[in-house]
Amino acid sequence: MRILLVEDNAALADGLVQLLAGAGHAVDHVDDGASAEALIAAERFDLVILDLNLPQMDGLEVLRRMRTRRDPAAVMILTARGTPEERVRGLDLGADDYMVKPFEITEFEARVRSLLRRQAGLRAAEVTIGGVMLDLTARRFLAEGQPMDLPAREHALLELLFMRAGKVVPKETIMQSMTSLEDTLSDNAIEQYASRLRRRLAPHGVQLRTARGIGYYIDKGV
Repeated sequence: MRILLVEDNAALADGLVQLLAGAGHAVDHVDDGASAEALIAAERFDLVILDLNLPQMDGLEVLRRMRTRRDPAAVMILTARGTPEERVRGLDLGADDYMVKPFEITEFEARVRSLLRRQAGLRAAEVTIGGVMLDLTARRFLAEGQPMDLPAREHALLELLFMRAGKVVPKETIMQSMTSLEDTLSDNAIEQYASRLRRRLAPHGVQLRTARGIGYYIDKGV
C-alpha cells in the first residue's frame, strides 16, 4: 500500500520510512506542510501519517484541505501535541487516528495495519480465498497452511488484490499503490507479475482474472 509520511524530524522520519518500507509498503516522505499539500493534491495515497508542527503549513491545515477536497486517504496524526482539545479538533477535521509522541513502535505498526484494513473495507485480520490465506497481521500468505515464498513485488500485488477481492483493481491504481515517487512500474512488469501469480495460485483454487484493458481481480466465487 502507498503511504505518505509528513514529518520534519529527520531521524524519526528515516526510522519510520525504513520500518514501513521494510513491511512492504511504498513510502514517500516530505518534511513541510506546503510540500505535503501539493503532493497529496497531485498523487493518490492509501494512508497519510501527518505531524502537526510543520514548517510552512500546519498539519491541521493540510488535513482540512484534504477533507475539503474529499480526499479518501486515511490519516493518522502523529504529533507531540496531545491535549484533549487538540485530539478532538484533529478527529473532527477528519483524522482517522491520533497518536502522541513518544509512542511504542508495536502500537504504531498495529494502528497502521488497522487503518489500511479499514481503507480496504476489511474487518478481520485474515482473508481466505480457496486454499490461500492472507494474514494481514504478519503480512504473509499461506497456501494450504504453508508459507508462500513470493518476491516483494508479487507479494505487494497479491496483497492488493486480496484486500480488494471481487473488485477490479485498475492498472493505474496498482502502479500508484505499489510505487513511491522514486520507483517506476511498467504495464509489462505488472502483466508479468500477474502471470506468475496466476500460475502460483491456480493449484490452490484461486483465480486471478484479467479485466481486459482495465486491470485485474481475484475471483471470490472460487
